[in-house]
Amino acid sequence: MLKQDKAAWLLLPLLLAGCSGRQSALDPSGYEAEAVARLFWWMTAAGGVIWLLVVGLALYATQRGGRPWPARRAARLILACGAVLPTLLLAVLLVFGLRMMPELRAPGEGLRIAVQGEQFWWRLRYELPDGRRFDTANDVRLPLGSRTEFLLTAQDVIHSFWIPALGGKMDLIPGTTNRLVLEPRRTGRFRGVCAEFCGASHALMAFDVEVMEPVDFEAWAARQASAATPPMNDGAALFLARGCGACHTVRGTEASGRIGPDLTHLGARPSIAAGILPNTAENIDRFIRHAREVKPAARMPSFDMLPAAESAAIAAWLGSLR
Repeated sequence: MLKQDKAAWLLLPLLLAGCSGRQSALDPSGYEAEAVARLFWWMTAAGGVIWLLVVGLALYATQRGGRPWPARRAARLILACGAVLPTLLLAVLLVFGLRMMPELRAPGEGLRIAVQGEQFWWRLRYELPDGRRFDTANDVRLPLGSRTEFLLTAQDVIHSFWIPALGGKMDLIPGTTNRLVLEPRRTGRFRGVCAEFCGASHALMAFDVEVMEPVDFEAWAARQASAATPPMNDGAALFLARGCGACHTVRGTEASGRIGPDLTHLGARPSIAAGILPNTAENIDRFIRHAREVKPAARMPSFDMLPAAESAAIAAWLGSLR
C-alpha cells in the first residue's frame, strides 16, 4: 500500500502539468479561453458538490446498520437530492453559459483569416483591414488585443479548429462556412490542433500559433504579402523541373499550383508538415522523400525516386524562402 501511495504522489506532477503550457485550455491566454475556463471551473465545482453529497449519503447509509428509513422521509430525500438539487445546479450552469454567448459572438475588428481544413493540413488566407490578402499554411499569427475573425470550412471531411489556450473549438464542414472570433490577451507561441477525427494522420494535423505585438504583426504581414525573392539557383530550377510547381505556389516564380500548401515564405515558418517537424533543411528533405511515412495517407506522394542530391538542393532552396 505504501508503494502505491508513493506512486500516486509521483504521478501528481504529471497530472498538474496538463494545467499549463502552450496547448492547455486551463492556462488561458485569450478572452474566449478565459470564459471557457471559468465555465469549466463552475462545472467542476457543481460536480464536486454532487459527488460530496453522494459520498456523504453513502457513508451515512453504511453507519445505519441496515435500518430502513420511513417511506415519507426516503421519498423526500429522493426528491430533494435526485430532482431538486441537480435541477438547481444545472439551471445555474445553463444561465452562466447562456450569459457568455453574446460576448463570445461579438464581431471581429477587421482582420479575417479564412481557414480551410484539408487532409492533413490547414490552408490559410489572410484578409487585412486595408484590403491586402495573402495565402500561407499551418502558421497562424495574431495581433495582441485584437478580435480576429476566422472563417472556417473544409475541403474533404469534417475537421475541427482548436487553439486551446485562446478559445473554444469550431467544426470545419465541407460546403459550410462557420465563424469563430478570438481575442488574444498574451503574447507568445501556442499550438492548435484538429479536434475531430479526420483520417489516418488526424493526430499529425496541428499548426503553430504566435500572438505578436501589433507593430510586429504588421511587419510580418507586410513580408508575407510580398512575393518571395528567392535565389534562382539549382534548387529553384529543380523545384520547377520536377513538377513541384504544379501543386505548390511560390510567389515570385513560375510555380502557381493550388493543390498543396503555399510555400512562398516556407523558411520563415517554425515548423513543416502541419506542425509536426521543426523547420530545418534536413526535415524538409525528409518530408519530400518520405511524405507518406512521415504522414500516413497524405495526398503528397513520396519522392524517394529523386537522387539524394536533388532533393537536398530543393529542400535547401525552400528553406531559404523567407
